[in-house]
Amino acid sequence: MTWADFWALTASLNGKATRANCQRLAEELSRRSVPDIIGFAERHAEALHRLDQEKFGTLPVVDLTARYGSPFPQSADVFLYTRCAVVAAGRAVWESVFLDPAKFAPYTSSEYDGERFLYVPGMAYELATGEEWDHPTRYCVESFSNRDGWPQPRD
Repeated sequence: MTWADFWALTASLNGKATRANCQRLAEELSRRSVPDIIGFAERHAEALHRLDQEKFGTLPVVDLTARYGSPFPQSADVFLYTRCAVVAAGRAVWESVFLDPAKFAPYTSSEYDGERFLYVPGMAYELATGEEWDHPTRYCVESFSNRDGWPQPRD
């Protein structure tokens, strides 16, 4: 699947990874071939992996504060779901954050929880085949797995 195809499909989310939007995308994707679904999963994973960088992961959650008003850090899960929200927002947003990390910050808000987008490839595959998704992708989407994005080892 080309990047253009991936972004065209992702545009059907209308910028947000809501339950209804992700279900609609999974259904649309499920009407394509299995290689297309796998191709979508590969682009999805790569887009998330590219965002797995220290300059994004160390930004605090914008709508939470820790004790005594200090910034509330993103957990590994929150960082993953935030990256999903950025990708779900579309190509223009995804590309813009690389040029200006401050554009990533609003997506750390709980308003933009992108967790559901994480499961779209598997949902589409299961709808298309009736089988459980069990296809590892080339890129790991887990937080802090992009060694180029995190030059210093994390504990």
